[in-house]
Amino acid sequence: MSALSAANQRTAIIIIGILFFCFGFVTWLNGTLIPFLKLACQLENDIQAFFVTSAFYMAYFFLALPSAKILGKVGYKKGMALGLFVMAIGSLIFIPAANSRSFPLFLVGLFTQGMGLALLQTASNPYISIVGPIESAAKRISIMGICNKLAGALSPLILSAIVLKNAQSIENNIATTTDPVAREVLLGELAQRIIPPYIIIAVVLTILAILIVLSKLPEISNPEEPQSNGKAEKTSVFGFPHLLLGVLCIFFYVGVEVLAGDAIGTYGKAMGISLDTTKYFTTLTLVAMLVGYIVGIFTIPKYLSQQKALLGSAILGILLCVFIYFTHGYVAIAGIALLGLANALMWPALWPMAIDGLGKFTQVGAAMLVMGIVGGAIIPPLYPALKDSLQFSNELSFFCCAFPAYIYILYYALSGHKAGKTNIAMPIPAV
Repeated sequence: MSALSAANQRTAIIIIGILFFCFGFVTWLNGTLIPFLKLACQLENDIQAFFVTSAFYMAYFFLALPSAKILGKVGYKKGMALGLFVMAIGSLIFIPAANSRSFPLFLVGLFTQGMGLALLQTASNPYISIVGPIESAAKRISIMGICNKLAGALSPLILSAIVLKNAQSIENNIATTTDPVAREVLLGELAQRIIPPYIIIAVVLTILAILIVLSKLPEISNPEEPQSNGKAEKTSVFGFPHLLLGVLCIFFYVGVEVLAGDAIGTYGKAMGISLDTTKYFTTLTLVAMLVGYIVGIFTIPKYLSQQKALLGSAILGILLCVFIYFTHGYVAIAGIALLGLANALMWPALWPMAIDGLGKFTQVGAAMLVMGIVGGAIIPPLYPALKDSLQFSNELSFFCCAFPAYIYILYYALSGHKAGKTNIAMPIPAV
């Protein structure tokens, strides 16, 4: 990759920062959508409600590799604009979904948004990683994380204030209304609340896509493939064990990140806390993540290596899981919120560690890492499934979902990231 001037690097960081803000805003609306759609669509249990995260994050798995091919043809810049357009389409699908109160149609809209985000993530994460020196990539990604999590902290507050205003009172009225017609009127009025914010989101995304196309965002190429030093040249992305292990690490990391952000409200409600209060809990997790990203900016790489940041984050996550299990009420909620702090530096550390040395396979490697985001579709729904179907306690259900994930992240931080980079090949654990 030809080196970019300092001015071009600043331009790229500002533009990508705006993108991270936008898809952070959309992504972290899911924590509010879960209780909203459970109420508006009269879902039977939390397992159904958590299909919100499954539909949204499953798109990453199916669209990541096609996204890499799209980027190979149109480049990073046009690929980002296309991703924004697709997200806008997904937002507009919420209009007929709300009018018909169709939960499956809401899921289609969420999946479509996820499609656009898969393209955006496949483009923007490697872009910000290789737009400057790889050793400071975590610092740049931390800046992106602040943009992302600042939006994430704001979005639940904004959407909750609109769609879940007087939520507990509405839930009680719906539950006690015996007249089917009156009940449908109440549900219809509630569902209509979602339309204006998503129209605004669609308009903003469309305008941003147009501005990206017209911008002077510099196009970059993948890094040159490293010299083989007498070793056989890699013929495919599967020749990089540290990447494959990194994909699994992303899977677990995103799973626990979404669990801490989107399930915290459900966790609180299961302990008897009012919906009027729990609707704001997602913001607590995002604020903790925001603090973590600020720490990352000032410490990586000057005081803290990317590997040490991941190691410390994994250890903190493990300790907090134990703390949450043995506490209750608002103390436990505080522990879940603090998982945001444990998770904050994982994404910035994981990406550069996993794509380091991929050379011409960088785009495909990035797409595989984006596929790992499917962890957000699988791990969070396990929490209500264990709680409601297998009758695990609220605390045990959460612990069983989060604790093993942090154990694997600890393994990757200690040794998994070195697999294939030494003379001793490390086995790839079965998924």
